[in-house]
Amino acid sequence: MKAIGVIPARYGSTRFPGKPLALIHNKPMIQHVYEQVSKSKELDLVVVATDHELIKAAVESFGGKAVLTSADHETGSDRIAEVASKIEGDFYVNIQGDEPLIKAELIDSLVQAAKESPESVVTAKTEIHSEEDIDNPNVVKVVTNQSGSALYFSRSAIPFNRAKKEHTYYKHLGIYLYPKEILKEFVNLPQSSLEEVEMLEQLRLLENGFDIKVVETNYEVVGVDTPEDIQKVEEILGGLKQYV
Repeated sequence: MKAIGVIPARYGSTRFPGKPLALIHNKPMIQHVYEQVSKSKELDLVVVATDHELIKAAVESFGGKAVLTSADHETGSDRIAEVASKIEGDFYVNIQGDEPLIKAELIDSLVQAAKESPESVVTAKTEIHSEEDIDNPNVVKVVTNQSGSALYFSRSAIPFNRAKKEHTYYKHLGIYLYPKEILKEFVNLPQSSLEEVEMLEQLRLLENGFDIKVVETNYEVVGVDTPEDIQKVEEILGGLKQYV
C-alpha cells in the first residue's frame, strides 16, 4: 500500500500573506515542514500542494517535490484530492503546512492504523491539560467509542460534565489520512448540516456514515498563525523553550 504525504501550502492568508515562505532560522517554513515530514518511515512520497509559483519554486530549490494546484480550492482536502488525481497512491495524508515541528512518528502512527483499517479515515487526538482549552471554541474536541472511532467532533466541551466527575478531554489534531476512494467521494459531497453549524469539515464524513479512526498521541501542536508565532518556534528550535 502506497502512502503519499501531502502538505497543502496556500500563499494567500488574511493574517499572514506568504506564510509558507516566512523564514524560521533562515529557512522558509515550508522547508522545515517538508524536512520533518520526510523523516517518516511509512510515507512513500512527500509532496507540497500549492497555489503559487513562488512556493513551488522554493520547494524545488531545496530538492523537494511540489505540485501546482488550483487557486480556487476552499479546503486543504480539495487540494489533496487534486494531487490524488495526478499522483498514484492508496492513502493520502493531509499534513498542515504551518506546523514546522510536526513529528514523523505521528504520521507513521496514522499510516500504520490505516493499514490495519484500510476502509477508514484516520486522524489524531491528544489529551487536553488546560481547563481554558476545554471551553475554548478554537480548540476542537473529539470523543471516540471503545473501538477508537470518532463519535463526534465539536468546538464545545464534549461530553458535558454534568456529574462533575474527573474526566479526560481530548483535542482533535488537524491531520488526516484518507484512503483514495474515500477522498474522492468526500470532496464531492455537499456540505452537511452539522459541518455548516460547527464549521468543521470532518463532520461531513461522520454525517455520511464514514468511519474515522482516531489515534492518540502526546504531540502538542505548535502552529504558525501570525508573524509573532515565528519567534516562538525559533525559541523552541533554539532550545530556549521546551517542546513535547
